[in-house]
Parts: sequence; structure tokens; C-alpha cells
Amino acid sequence: MNIAVRQPSRSSGLDASAWMKTLSRYRQPQVRRSTFELLVTALPFAMLWGLAYLCITHEIWIGLIVVVPAAAAFLLRLFTIQHDCGHGSFFGRRRLDDWTGRILGVLTLTPYDYWRRAHAVHHASAGNLDERGIGDITTLTVAEYLALSRVRRLLYRLYRHPLVLFGIGPIWVFLLKQRLPFGMMRSGALPWVSTMATNLAVALLVSISAWVVGIGPLLATHFPIVLLAGAAGVWLFYVQHQFEETHWAKDDKWHFPGAALHGASHYDLPLVLRWLTGNIGIHHVHHLSSRIPFYRLPEVLQQHPELAAIGRVSLRDSIGCVSLVLWDEERARLVRFRDVHERRP
Repeated sequence: MNIAVRQPSRSSGLDASAWMKTLSRYRQPQVRRSTFELLVTALPFAMLWGLAYLCITHEIWIGLIVVVPAAAAFLLRLFTIQHDCGHGSFFGRRRLDDWTGRILGVLTLTPYDYWRRAHAVHHASAGNLDERGIGDITTLTVAEYLALSRVRRLLYRLYRHPLVLFGIGPIWVFLLKQRLPFGMMRSGALPWVSTMATNLAVALLVSISAWVVGIGPLLATHFPIVLLAGAAGVWLFYVQHQFEETHWAKDDKWHFPGAALHGASHYDLPLVLRWLTGNIGIHHVHHLSSRIPFYRLPEVLQQHPELAAIGRVSLRDSIGCVSLVLWDEERARLVRFRDVHERRP
């Protein structure tokens, strides 16, 4: 089954470098709008969290089916705000952005300064076959996969299995990996300070909350919310870069504007999901100009509709992206495991 990713030819005259200049005028955040977006996300999250706690303590299990996913959705939106703070695009004031991001990082279990540095590496190298390893999902080329032993091929297959990526993955990332600055342990003091300070703040918050509401109800309330939000976040990140006609290239042929515009998707979600995910599905525009506040991304597509068709992946299309696991350098597209085996003599 081919994924119906609809995008115009890359030789259609859309110059990625020219687009960077065009998009620069959308980079100015509006402080009042940013404050409003923070409030309409944080307050419903707090209310839904409290409602989830009440459902647990009164054993209203049917209510949890609705409340916990809703709270997770708003936590995901808080992470999107933290993400914009990391790019300096939320308030447009470095100190205010940083401290907002650090506070939100305690709720999302994501050390802000450590994550910000790792995410900057991701933006600077996304789609570069020679710069894989930090802030991305491990993706092998067909040649690399075929060169592996049977055991290592099996391990890669297990890693790329949906249950691992979207089930075990969020547990590993948010509960374990982000407790230490993995990948940046030799990058100076900041990643260590960030992770340890966040760990301490989380421990204090958990201790106080456990004293107020009890450790059992606290864990039963917050951790399912975190893990659901984490799974949704990993899914979004996956679809934003793991679609059939994404862009990967060796270092000598890699060019940032082209890799940004064509290596990230436009995950065209329904309106409600678009709002809850902070428009992060308009990811190709975000990668091309990461200083654009998330609430201005729809404005870009409205005024430049030709960008909407580039790398477009619908909600239905995205399900098929899970089977795309290897980069085929000859065909310049992601392929499935069975595509490789069908081509072997």
C-alpha cells in the first residue's frame, strides 16, 4: 500500500531559501496572545486533572475514559508551548520564554534546557544522513539494514514496532531517559543542571502533592496523563518526519532550507486536533522558520496556500506511515521491510 502523500514536484519552482525570507515577517509573537494561549491551556489542564483525581478517589471509572485523555491532550498542548519557548518564539523574550519553559518542563517531565539543546541539534541536522542520533527516531538506510547481522536486524525490527515506539517509547523517554542528559553528558554543565533541577522540582512537587492527595491517587492520576500525552507526542513527531516522500541526503548534498521544507510534513489534522496540538502539524513551515509562534502558523497557510500541499499527510494517510521504516537512497523515499525483501534476488 502506498501512502497518499500529496505534494508538488520539488522542481515546481518553490525555492525553499526564498520561502525563508518570505516567512520572516511572521516571526513576531504577540505577548497578549501568547499569555491568552497559555491560560486557556493551563487552566483547563488543571481543572481536568482535578476532575480525574475526583473520579479516581470516588471510583468513577467510566469518567476516567473521557477525563484522562482530555487532560493528556491539554498537557500535550502545554508541551507545544514549552517547545515554542525553546525556540524563543512564544513571548519573544528570552528570559520569559526560558522560565516559562522550565516551569512547564516540571509538568511534562522534560528538562527544558537539556531538551532545548537536543532539539536545536535536531533542527540543524534533520534529514542529514551523516548527522543522525540526537533528537530523532533512528532510521537506517536499506544498505545499512542489509549489512546488519540477523540478530541486529531483529533488534531494529523490534525497535520500529508500533508497540515499542508508541508504547514502551514514551515510558523510556519521559520517565527514564530524560532523568539524565543522555546524548549530551559531555556537553558542559547546562544539560546536567537542567535535568537535575527538573528532577528535584518534580520530586518536590510529587512529595507535596502526595502529602495533600495521597501517593496512590497522585500516581493513578498524573502518570496515565503523562504517558498518554507522551505517546501522542511521539506519534506526532513520527508522522512529522517519517512519511514516504520525506527528504534525507548525505552531508555533501544536504541543504538546510530544502531539508526543512521537504523533510517535515504538513500533518493536516481536523480543526479540534489542530488546536490541541498547537498547530505543530504545520511542521514544514515550523522547520523552515522555527521562530514563528505556533498560533501564527495557520496564518502562513492562509496567506500562502501553495505551502499547504507540500508534504501533506492526512489523518488517514498517517496510519500507513507506521510501516515506513527504511530510507531507500536509490528511490529517495521511505520504504517498508517487505519492499526490501521483494527486491532481493
